[in-house]
Amino acid sequence: MNISHIAIYTKELEAMKSFYCHYFKGVSNTKYVNSVKEFESYFIQFDNGAKLELMSKRGITKPAETMEYTGFSHIAFKLDSMQSVLDLTEILPKDGITVAGEPRTTGDGFFESLVLDPEGNRVELTA
Repeated sequence: MNISHIAIYTKELEAMKSFYCHYFKGVSNTKYVNSVKEFESYFIQFDNGAKLELMSKRGITKPAETMEYTGFSHIAFKLDSMQSVLDLTEILPKDGITVAGEPRTTGDGFFESLVLDPEGNRVELTA
Protein backbone atom coordinates (compact mmCIF):
# COMPACT_ATOMS: atom_id res chain seq x y z
CA MET A 1 0.00 0.00 0.00
CA ASN A 2 1.26 3.50 -0.84
CA ILE A 3 0.14 7.02 -0.05
CA SER A 4 -1.35 8.38 -3.27
CA HIS A 5 -0.77 12.06 -2.52
CA ILE A 6 -0.67 14.76 0.13
CA ALA A 7 -2.70 17.96 -0.36
CA ILE A 8 -2.15 21.53 0.80
CA TYR A 9 -4.61 24.41 0.58
CA THR A 10 -2.76 27.53 -0.52
CA LYS A 11 -3.46 31.20 -1.11
CA GLU A 12 -0.72 31.67 -3.73
CA LEU A 13 -1.23 28.67 -6.00
CA GLU A 14 1.21 29.71 -8.73
CA ALA A 15 4.02 30.63 -6.30
CA MET A 16 3.65 27.32 -4.48
CA LYS A 17 3.66 25.40 -7.77
CA SER A 18 6.84 27.18 -8.82
CA PHE A 19 8.54 26.45 -5.48
CA TYR A 20 7.88 22.71 -5.50
CA CYS A 21 8.60 22.29 -9.22
CA HIS A 22 11.78 24.38 -9.23
CA TYR A 23 13.52 23.26 -6.04
CA PHE A 24 12.29 19.66 -5.84
CA LYS A 25 12.10 18.88 -9.57
CA GLY A 26 8.36 18.26 -9.47
CA VAL A 27 6.36 18.08 -12.68
CA SER A 28 2.95 19.74 -12.71
CA ASN A 29 -0.18 18.76 -14.54
CA THR A 30 -2.41 21.36 -16.20
CA LYS A 31 -4.35 23.44 -13.69
CA TYR A 32 -7.78 22.04 -12.80
CA VAL A 33 -10.43 24.75 -12.41
CA ASN A 34 -13.96 24.35 -11.05
CA SER A 35 -15.48 27.81 -11.42
CA VAL A 36 -18.75 26.83 -9.69
CA LYS A 37 -16.92 25.86 -6.47
CA GLU A 38 -14.21 28.52 -6.98
CA PHE A 39 -11.60 25.77 -6.69
CA GLU A 40 -8.29 25.36 -8.53
CA SER A 41 -5.55 22.78 -8.15
CA TYR A 42 -2.36 21.30 -9.49
CA PHE A 43 -0.87 17.86 -8.94
CA ILE A 44 2.92 17.96 -8.68
CA GLN A 45 4.58 14.59 -9.33
CA PHE A 46 8.08 13.77 -8.11
CA ASP A 47 10.66 11.30 -9.44
CA ASN A 48 9.70 8.51 -7.05
CA GLY A 49 6.00 8.72 -7.96
CA ALA A 50 4.91 10.69 -4.89
CA LYS A 51 2.44 13.50 -5.58
CA LEU A 52 1.57 16.77 -3.91
CA GLU A 53 -1.79 18.38 -4.62
CA LEU A 54 -1.80 22.16 -4.31
CA MET A 55 -5.32 23.54 -3.92
CA SER A 56 -6.87 26.97 -3.79
CA LYS A 57 -10.44 27.80 -2.87
CA ARG A 58 -12.07 31.05 -2.00
CA GLY A 59 -12.77 31.38 1.74
CA ILE A 60 -10.14 28.89 2.99
CA THR A 61 -8.03 30.36 5.80
CA LYS A 62 -4.81 29.36 7.54
CA PRO A 63 -4.90 28.19 11.18
CA ALA A 64 -3.31 30.27 13.93
CA GLU A 65 0.26 31.31 13.21
CA THR A 66 2.30 28.94 15.34
CA MET A 67 5.07 26.49 14.55
CA GLU A 68 3.48 23.61 16.44
CA TYR A 69 -0.09 22.40 16.23
CA THR A 70 -2.05 19.19 15.87
CA GLY A 71 -2.39 17.77 12.40
CA PHE A 72 0.22 17.37 9.68
CA SER A 73 3.49 18.96 10.74
CA HIS A 74 5.73 18.96 7.66
CA ILE A 75 6.63 17.37 4.36
CA ALA A 76 10.10 15.84 3.99
CA PHE A 77 12.13 15.46 0.81
CA LYS A 78 14.99 12.97 0.79
CA LEU A 79 17.87 14.43 -1.19
CA ASP A 80 20.79 12.52 -2.71
CA SER A 81 23.35 13.29 0.00
CA MET A 82 24.29 15.38 3.01
CA GLN A 83 26.05 17.74 0.59
CA SER A 84 22.78 18.14 -1.36
CA VAL A 85 21.04 19.17 1.88
CA LEU A 86 23.82 21.68 2.60
CA ASP A 87 23.77 23.05 -0.97
CA LEU A 88 19.99 23.53 -1.17
CA THR A 89 19.85 24.99 2.34
CA GLU A 90 22.43 27.57 1.21
CA ILE A 91 20.65 28.40 -2.08
CA LEU A 92 17.11 28.84 -0.70
CA PRO A 93 17.68 31.97 1.44
CA LYS A 94 19.33 33.69 -1.53
CA ASP A 95 15.97 33.23 -3.27
CA GLY A 96 14.01 34.63 -0.30
CA ILE A 97 13.08 31.29 1.28
CA THR A 98 13.27 31.11 5.10
CA VAL A 99 15.57 28.56 6.70
CA ALA A 100 13.88 27.67 10.00
CA GLY A 101 16.43 25.04 11.06
CA GLU A 102 20.06 24.85 10.00
CA PRO A 103 21.50 21.52 8.77
CA ARG A 104 22.19 19.11 11.61
CA THR A 105 22.21 15.48 12.60
CA THR A 106 19.16 14.76 14.74
CA GLY A 107 19.15 12.63 17.88
CA ASP A 108 17.65 9.76 15.89
CA GLY A 109 20.41 9.92 13.26
CA PHE A 110 18.86 11.89 10.40
CA PHE A 111 20.76 14.67 8.67
CA GLU A 112 18.29 17.44 7.88
CA SER A 113 17.49 21.10 7.65
CA LEU A 114 14.12 22.82 7.83
CA VAL A 115 12.84 25.48 5.43
CA LEU A 116 9.50 27.21 5.03
CA ASP A 117 7.75 27.16 1.66
CA PRO A 118 6.34 30.47 0.32
CA GLU A 119 3.31 30.15 2.62
CA GLY A 120 5.17 29.06 5.75
CA ASN A 121 4.59 25.30 5.55
CA ARG A 122 7.48 23.34 7.02
CA VAL A 123 9.63 21.39 4.55
CA GLU A 124 12.41 19.12 5.79
CA LEU A 125 15.42 18.48 3.56
CA THR A 126 16.85 15.11 4.56
CA ALA A 127 19.74 12.85 3.56
